[in-house]
Amino acid sequence: MLSLTPKPLSFSLSTPFLAVDHHLRRHQPPTPPSHPKFTAISAIILPPSSSSARSQRQQLYQPYRPPPSPVPPKYRSLDINARLDILSNRLGLWFEYAPLVTSLYQEGFISTTLEEITGIPSLEQNRLVVASQVRDSLIESCDSDTVSFFDLPGSPEILYEIRILNTPQRASAAKFFIKNGFDGRRAGELAKSMKDFPRRDAEKGWESFDGNLPGDCLGFMYYRQAQEHKSASLLELSRATLEKALEVSESELAKQRVSVDLEVKDGVEGDGGAVNEIVRVPVVRMSVGEVAQSSIVVVLPVCKAEGKGTEVEEAPWECGMVGDFGVVEAEKGWNRWVVLPGWEPVAVLKRGGVAVAFKRAGDALEWKGRRRDAEEQILVVADRGRREVALDDAFYLVVSGGNGSGEEGLRVERGLKLKDIGVVESLGTVVLIVRPPREDYEDQPGPQDWD
Repeated sequence: MLSLTPKPLSFSLSTPFLAVDHHLRRHQPPTPPSHPKFTAISAIILPPSSSSARSQRQQLYQPYRPPPSPVPPKYRSLDINARLDILSNRLGLWFEYAPLVTSLYQEGFISTTLEEITGIPSLEQNRLVVASQVRDSLIESCDSDTVSFFDLPGSPEILYEIRILNTPQRASAAKFFIKNGFDGRRAGELAKSMKDFPRRDAEKGWESFDGNLPGDCLGFMYYRQAQEHKSASLLELSRATLEKALEVSESELAKQRVSVDLEVKDGVEGDGGAVNEIVRVPVVRMSVGEVAQSSIVVVLPVCKAEGKGTEVEEAPWECGMVGDFGVVEAEKGWNRWVVLPGWEPVAVLKRGGVAVAFKRAGDALEWKGRRRDAEEQILVVADRGRREVALDDAFYLVVSGGNGSGEEGLRVERGLKLKDIGVVESLGTVVLIVRPPREDYEDQPGPQDWD
């Protein structure tokens, strides 16, 4: 009887990388640990989103919506040729066809092309578009009678000037125009005075005027101009400007303030004060952009204060505009020039005007004001045609030896002081002292600051 007994086979693996006694055996699974291991699990539970949060996420994306058409509904069905015909013949009211200019711009036209086709100048195109937008803003803040007043053909020139004001200011200005019958020029003055009024809070008399009233803003502008004319000894012009301020001012306090200054005669203050010494040399601070806004300008040669009297004498004596284009032409070449607004003291200089640049105001004349102002640069405008030291209260441009200091350079001295030391002739009579523009719009110096 044959009996087979299975015998387990033994395999051995011999390799140079293993020891001889290593054997290949059947893999045995590891024995599970007697105690189970615990793993820390963290989870963030998010609450279900509310309907408001879901709507906010949905509002993040907005489909594109083209801007509303600038063309009024009555013109939207017209083609380009029909719109050009309306502009060429001025068909309808100005505020109705003004948006057609914007629509044609969107179609690819430029202002010069429209000017050739329609005959409307480029500047007038811009005025029409802006004025129509200003009129639209008045619809929201004014009654229908006020808005309809500006339906006349000359209204764009007036409305264009108040574009710099906000909506409430435009409404009050529009009503003031209707009440006083302002044209475009006076409308521009009113708009600038309303825009400028808050920045003038440090000037004399500002607290007596109400910035919410257009008439008071314009009256304060005239009031400031009257003070400048008075400093320049232009008493008649100062009084006429004060009368204009009294005419347009609205509040009683502003009218009282202007009336007090109108009562001043022969240098005597209305409140019984002492007689003030007449200041014959106006001191003005230029405003930023004032030259660009001036309709009349004056071009003067500039000399350095360190150049003594030789440079002043060699500077061109005459400079003017010639030809149809107003080309500026001088009698000889010069390296340094300055353009000033056409203020009366310099506008009347036909020949011999010159500007002397001082690096420090304190180097030009004795300073009694703030030290910071004494350190700024100034321009001294002199008339070389009047050299004689004739008036005690006038100021004259002299070399430094004229005041006995012995220092080099030029200086401004009073006539009385020059007479005391025997000086009878100067380089010229000082007609104006110009201070540079500054953003903070600080007060102009009083008569006591310049001596």
